[in-house]
Amino acid sequence: MVKRLVVFLALALLVAAPLAAQQPATPPQAAAPALVCGTQVPQPANLPPVGSAPILWLVAPCFDAQGGVPLIETQTYLYYIQVKNLVSKPSEGTWKPYDDATEKIILDDFKRLWATNFLDNLWIDVRDYTFSNGVVGKIVVYNMEERQRVKIVDYIGSKNIETSKIDDKLKEEDAVIRLDTFIDPALVKKVEGVVRGMLKEKGFQFAEVTHEIQMMPGSPKLVHLTFKMDEGPKVRIRSIHFTGNKAIGDRALKRQMKDNKGQWLFSFLTGRGTYQEAKFDDDAEKIVAYYRDHGYINAHVGAPDVKFIEDSKDTKTRWITLGVPITEGRRYTVGDFTFDGNIVVKSEFLKPLFKLKTGEYYSEKVIRKGLDKAREVYGTGGYFEFTGYPDLRPRDQANPVEPEVPEALKATEPPKAAQAGPPIVDVVMRMQEGKQFFVNRIIFTGNTTTRDNVIRRELRLVEDGVFNTEALKFSIKRLNQLGYFKPIEGGKDVNVEKTPGADNKVDVRLKFEEQNRNQLTFGAGVSQFEGFFGQMSFQTSNFLGRGENLTLSLQAGSRAQNYSLAFTEPFLFDRNITGGFNLFKSEIRYIGQFTQQSTGAVVTTGVPLGGFTRGFINYSYERVRVTEIADVYQDPVVLARNPFLRDSLLIGQGGERIISKVVPSLVHNTVDNPIFPTTGKRYSLSIDLAGLGGNTNFYKPMLEGVWYWKQASRLTLGWRAQYQYIHPFSGSKELPIFEKLFLGGEYSLRGFDVRTVGPQDAVTGLVLGGNKSLLLNVEEMISIAGPVRLILFYDAGEVEPGPELQGPAPFVPDGGSLLTTLKPGLNFNLQDVKTSTGAEIRFFMPVLNVPFRLIFAYDPQRSGVFDNSLQPQKGFSFRFAVGSTF
Repeated sequence: MVKRLVVFLALALLVAAPLAAQQPATPPQAAAPALVCGTQVPQPANLPPVGSAPILWLVAPCFDAQGGVPLIETQTYLYYIQVKNLVSKPSEGTWKPYDDATEKIILDDFKRLWATNFLDNLWIDVRDYTFSNGVVGKIVVYNMEERQRVKIVDYIGSKNIETSKIDDKLKEEDAVIRLDTFIDPALVKKVEGVVRGMLKEKGFQFAEVTHEIQMMPGSPKLVHLTFKMDEGPKVRIRSIHFTGNKAIGDRALKRQMKDNKGQWLFSFLTGRGTYQEAKFDDDAEKIVAYYRDHGYINAHVGAPDVKFIEDSKDTKTRWITLGVPITEGRRYTVGDFTFDGNIVVKSEFLKPLFKLKTGEYYSEKVIRKGLDKAREVYGTGGYFEFTGYPDLRPRDQANPVEPEVPEALKATEPPKAAQAGPPIVDVVMRMQEGKQFFVNRIIFTGNTTTRDNVIRRELRLVEDGVFNTEALKFSIKRLNQLGYFKPIEGGKDVNVEKTPGADNKVDVRLKFEEQNRNQLTFGAGVSQFEGFFGQMSFQTSNFLGRGENLTLSLQAGSRAQNYSLAFTEPFLFDRNITGGFNLFKSEIRYIGQFTQQSTGAVVTTGVPLGGFTRGFINYSYERVRVTEIADVYQDPVVLARNPFLRDSLLIGQGGERIISKVVPSLVHNTVDNPIFPTTGKRYSLSIDLAGLGGNTNFYKPMLEGVWYWKQASRLTLGWRAQYQYIHPFSGSKELPIFEKLFLGGEYSLRGFDVRTVGPQDAVTGLVLGGNKSLLLNVEEMISIAGPVRLILFYDAGEVEPGPELQGPAPFVPDGGSLLTTLKPGLNFNLQDVKTSTGAEIRFFMPVLNVPFRLIFAYDPQRSGVFDNSLQPQKGFSFRFAVGSTF
C-alpha cells in the first residue's frame, strides 16, 4: 500500500466530513447501535438537546488490519490523540461541538501519530451517527496498522562464519538489529552488506546474502528475521604474477602483500591463498610503499587482472591467477633537502634527525623515521599537534605541484610525463608546528584503592607545566611497572582533551582498572622445590593503597618451611628513596643431600640513579645450620677423596655458620609488566661482600640481563643471560655448601632436579657445587586467553668447580674434560653445558598470587647428571611449579 496515498486519502476525508455534516439527515425511526472497531455501541441514555449542531461523540483507535490486537499499549497511542479531550460526556450533560477547530486537531493528531514511526499504515475515518432525536453525533476512528517488530534474528547457510563473529562485526559497524524493535528496511540491507563483506574476506567472492521475514504464531506483527547466506565457490589464488616490474623481482613484491598471497604447502592450516578483493588496495599500497622506500617515487599499481582457471570437482573452490600490473618509473636520488614552516626548532637541529643525504636514493621509510623523531622533539616542548610531510619536487618533471595534504606518505598517482634530465628529487619538509600546549589538569579515574599521590609521584607531567608527550609516555611505562593496574594503553586509557575556554591548555585524563594485589590466601600446592606445601599468607604490593609492599607468610611443606615478615616503602619520608626490611626463618630439605636451616634479617635501601635505574644497598645477617646430612656425604672414603667437603658441610664446626654481608646492586628495569611482561629489558649487577660481623668471608659478583621483545599481539620472545662467581678470601679457605653455585630446577634448568647440575664427586656423582656458573634461558610466550600463556623454552647452563676440587682423577660428567679445565677463572667448558627444552602452561592463580606452571621438559644434554635420588637423569620429565623462571 502506498503510504503517501493513504495520507492524502485521510486528508480528503477530513475535508469532506464537514460538507457531509451540512446535508440534512433523515432521522431513523429507531436509533440502532453504532458499530465501532467491530463493537456495537448503543446511543447514550442522555441525548443532546434537539436542534443541536453536530457533536463529537466517540473517538476510537482501531487495529482491525492486524486482528484488533496492538503490540504497543493503546494508552501510548491515546497520548498522541489530542482530540480525545474534546469528546462529549453524555452522563454529565456536556456536549462538545464538532467544528473546524476539531478537524484541525484531528489533522494534527494524524501528523503526531505518523511521526512516532510506529505505524506502517494510518487513516482516519469520520462517521455520522444520528441519535433518535435527530441530532448528529460524530464518530472519529483512527485506523492503524503497526510496523512489524523483530522477535528472532538468525543467520543460516554458512559454517565458515560464527554467529558471534557476525554480532561483533555488526556492533563495530553500528548495524545491530535489536530484538523487539521495528523492521527497518535500510538497516536490514546494511546487515546484508556487512555479512556479505565478511564472506568475501573469507574468500567467497560470489557470496549472496538475502533475508526472509516469517510471521510469528499468535501475532501477525511479530516476525522471525532470517538472513540466508549462499557462499558460492571459495576463490583461491593458484599463482601471482607481476607485469611491468624490472628493478624489483616478483619474490620481493610478493613478500609485501599481506592479505592476498599464493597457495603454499600449509594452506590447509593457515588459510593462505584465499583471494580477498576488498583488501587488494591495502596490498597495493604496501607495494607502492616498498617502491618509494627504494627511490621509485612515481611507482603505481594498476587494477588487478583476475583470471578464472577452473572450479574444483565439488564446485566449492574456484581457482584464479592474479596479475598485478606495475609501473615503476625512474629511481630518484635526493637533491636539495630543506625545511619549511619550522620556527621553534631550527633546520640545523632537524636535519640530523633525517638520515637522508644528498646523492643517496630517496627513501620514504627514512622520512617516516625522521618525522617520528621530530614528533618526539616537538612533543617534548609541548607541540603535540605537530605534523609534517615531504613535498617532493622531481627535477625531470615540469611544474611540480605541491600536495594539499600530506598524502605523499601513503598514496601515489600515475607518473607524470618524464622530461629531460637526471632523476633527482628535491625534498622540502613542510613542518606544521602548531601551538605550544600546557597542562591544565591531570585527572585520575578508576583508582578505587590506590591513592592519587601514589600515582602522581610516578608521573613526570605536572599541572601548569609544558605538556611533554614524551614525559607522558615515560609516566605510563612507570605506572605499568607498578603492577597495581591492568596495563594502561595509550589510545584507550589516556585521553588528552583541549581545555574548554583556554587557548593552549589540555586536560589529561588517565583511566585505571585496579588489579587485586591484596591477597589473604589459604592454599596448598606442589612444586619441585617446595614439594607438597600448605600456606597462609597476606601479601600486598599496594598496602592500603599507599604503594607499600607488605608480606606476612607462613608456609609448611614436605621439603620446605618458610616464615617471613617483609615490608618495603618505595617513597621513604615522601622522598624517592626505597627502605625496607625482611625478617625470616626457613628450613629447606634437599632430598638425598642435607637440610639447611636459616634465621636472619635483611635491611634494604635504594635511591634512583636515572629514569628506570636504581641503586640498592642491602645488609643481611643470617645464621645458617646444616643438619640431616645424607650418609653418602659422610662416607669416610668420600670425605677423603674430597678434603674440602668436610668444611663445606660444616662437619666438626657445630654445623653452623654466620653470614654477615653487604650487597650493593644496580638495577636498570624497563620491563612493562611484572607478571606478564611483553617488552623491555632488565639489567642487574650486584656483588655480595661477606665478612664483617660473621665467620665466613667471600665475594660473589652477579651479572644478569633480561630482554623481552614483542613480536606480535600474542607473541613475546624473552631471554635471560646470567653469570655468577664466588670466591673466599681473608682466612676462609672453604665455602659452606649452601653458598656454592648449583643449577637445576624450575628457576634455572627446568628439566633437572634442584641443585643437581654442577661439579661432582669422582666416584659417587654427588654434586659438590662450584664457584662460577653461566646460565641462558630463552622463552617464546604465546598468549592463549586471558591469564593463560603457552611457553616454549630452551635452557642451557653449566657450573664449573673452584680450586678446591683440583686433584688427582677428577670426576668429569661428560668424560672429556681435562684437569686444566677445573682451574678457577672465567673459562667454561662447552662439554659441561647441560640443556633442557620443552613447553609449559603458565596461568595466574589468585589463590597463590603468582603464576602456576605445568612444565613438560626434555633434556637433550644430560650425560653424567644424577637426580635427587642419585639415579641417572631421565630424558623427559613433567613438573608443577609456581612463579616464573626469570
